[in-house]
Amino acid sequence: MLAIDNKLISDEVLEEQFVCDLNKCKGGCCEDGDAGAPMEKWELEKLKEYYEAIKPYMTEEGIREVERQGKYLFDKEFGWVTPTVNSGICAYGYRDQQGIIKCAIEQAYNDGKLDWKKPLSCHLFPIKIQKSKRDPDVEYLNYQPREDLCQAACALGKKLKVPVYVFLKDSLIRKYGEEFYEALCALAEHLHK
Repeated sequence: MLAIDNKLISDEVLEEQFVCDLNKCKGGCCEDGDAGAPMEKWELEKLKEYYEAIKPYMTEEGIREVERQGKYLFDKEFGWVTPTVNSGICAYGYRDQQGIIKCAIEQAYNDGKLDWKKPLSCHLFPIKIQKSKRDPDVEYLNYQPREDLCQAACALGKKLKVPVYVFLKDSLIRKYGEEFYEALCALAEHLHK
């Protein structure tokens, strides 16, 4: 574990290599799990604020589930999460013509309809963030790719020699800021000397 301020980062974030290979995994992380996408409390307000702008990008099934379950729900294990369709795909997910699952929130963002890209937990995957039970100001950043689903991403990362923290540069900056990311890069450089 490495530390930057109150964040404890697993060595794998700097040592392992990863690049999503959507043509192989088809965005399976958006439907393979025990709950919807974990959300931070401030993101719940964004979802309420922008739902009408996101809705045109959603599937009929996704809209039905949001109307039935709500825009988000509380899970005992994961906290606030997005609803899912039949315990599978995220209600905000849809399949494109190649069968790749895309995010309605992200598509609305890409089209300039909102200023929120998608839940941070999705943007940061395969890093999962957990708060310390003893000290809520301490966060653990762990590299946790899905064993089968992410094999292609791990292979592509190795082939292209892209460390996890480099692949996730934008999302790490989005979550913690430029200063944190620069410190992370400096740590990685120091470790590789």
